[in-house]
Amino acid sequence: MRHKYSTRALVLARIPAGEESITASLLTEDFGLIRARSQGARKGSAKMSAGMQTLSESDVTLLRGKDIWRMAGAVLETNWARELDAAARKRAARVLELADRLIRGEHADPELFLILTSFLRALPERTEDEQDAAEMLAVLRMLHALGVDAGDTYGEPDDYSSGSEKSALARAIEDRSALIARINHGITESGL
Repeated sequence: MRHKYSTRALVLARIPAGEESITASLLTEDFGLIRARSQGARKGSAKMSAGMQTLSESDVTLLRGKDIWRMAGAVLETNWARELDAAARKRAARVLELADRLIRGEHADPELFLILTSFLRALPERTEDEQDAAEMLAVLRMLHALGVDAGDTYGEPDDYSSGSEKSALARAIEDRSALIARINHGITESGL
């Protein structure tokens, strides 16, 4: 009998696999980025389908197979696609898509998970300019955590504060051009 692992996960992407199954790209708190197969997740009556939607934060139960992880359960914690307005949803999708492309291999990196979950939690409470700055900070911090940027990350991984001129978002708004240049350089260095 295989051991079951439970962890929190962000669903970065999902790809159809067969008639009713999916392979989900999950950024997990305990195992890093993994690909997991969910049998029957595309059925309308599937219990796990809500917890396996792109832009969902879920508590998942996983089984380690010979070649791939398998989903044994998924309980939806937050469906960010429903919580965010259209503009914020596009920002979140861009950041999670980039994370899916940049993060390689299975290794625990709680900082990456914290960066992205904090970013998602901050979006509904921010103005459009602050959301733009939060998107830049999330990408910059992700690049820093992956080792392709060594500059200032404008605070802690979960700091998307606003309100004062010294806040992370205010500083990012002020330094927008420099941040975009650093992000573009980091993406180039990553080899994408």
